[in-house]
Amino acid sequence: MEKEVYLGLKKVSEQNLEAVLITVTSVLGSTPRRPGSKMLVFADGRTIGTIGGGCGEAEGRREALNVLETHCSKIYYLNMTADIAQEEGMVCGGIMGLFIDYLGLQSPVDQTGLIKDYLAALEENTNPVLVTVIEAPEIGLVGKKMLFKNNEDLVGEPEIEELRKVALESARAGAKRCQPLLVSLDSEFEPCDTSVNKATFRLFIEPPTTIVQLLILGAGHIALPLATMAKIVGYEVTVVDDRPSFANSMRFPTADTIICTDFGQALDGLNINSQTFVVIITRGHRYDKVCLRNVINRPASYIGMIGSRKRVKALKAELEEEGIANELLQTLYSPIGLKIGAETPEEIAVSILSELIKVQRELDQNGRLG
Repeated sequence: MEKEVYLGLKKVSEQNLEAVLITVTSVLGSTPRRPGSKMLVFADGRTIGTIGGGCGEAEGRREALNVLETHCSKIYYLNMTADIAQEEGMVCGGIMGLFIDYLGLQSPVDQTGLIKDYLAALEENTNPVLVTVIEAPEIGLVGKKMLFKNNEDLVGEPEIEELRKVALESARAGAKRCQPLLVSLDSEFEPCDTSVNKATFRLFIEPPTTIVQLLILGAGHIALPLATMAKIVGYEVTVVDDRPSFANSMRFPTADTIICTDFGQALDGLNINSQTFVVIITRGHRYDKVCLRNVINRPASYIGMIGSRKRVKALKAELEEEGIANELLQTLYSPIGLKIGAETPEEIAVSILSELIKVQRELDQNGRLG
């Protein structure tokens, strides 16, 4: 969630304001924003965030103001036809599914407390997954929210037990993804193909963040091109090294965060979750060991380490002797990167980034429920 939208929601929650939250839940064709993008619309017409700008966003805002009058959340499909796109000077021509969610005391679905819990969980880094019912036969279920955090049970359970079971399963799958998940169900609460049958229920699953975090441990020659290219692809990049001459903004101008301190100390203070990819490329065996020991039992989606097979095998053996389970150590990606015959630091960075993208896409695909 964009920081400005988060702060706006916090204000709505704390001051019991009336507002509408527009969330992009699906896209078809060429669209300006992707699922998970949000815009907050207040009763006076002010907005925070964006769903793409132009006349398409204006249409979404008009629908939001209508929802403010009816107090009923709904799905709305924004058809960004080629004609409209050309008028705006855009290359869009697709359809965006929007969930226009009324937030206020007059809502038939009171979710004030759960939204407060969700915002608090985001602040506390407890990796919350938000499940929202965006389509249902009963109006009292549309907009219903459930919260899943720290791999525990759902908070805010719906009245229908079968729906709760699917929501819990979906939340567990969503926690492993790096993008939102749209789940379509038939009247028997089974996944359905919406190209064949209309869904009876639809759930929108949002992981803690849709931005994949790349944690680069070591600021040497490979880290430079890797940080630059990863940022271009869309990763949130953090670089850690204990050498001031290496870990600095002059050397890594595109990195989001640069931490110059002891590796162990830095890792103790970082939130590593299922949206985190870790690349260990330090300058030596003892630093590799500190990093791997610290991250191997944490819920990162990817942990890769550079090094020869002999060196990595020896390091794994040492950590296993210290009590780290062999099953955990086998999850390590090493040799790191896809086999493309890379030789230079830039080529090695390309091979690593390629592997990260491949793993991310596989995770997203495996988490898809319908």
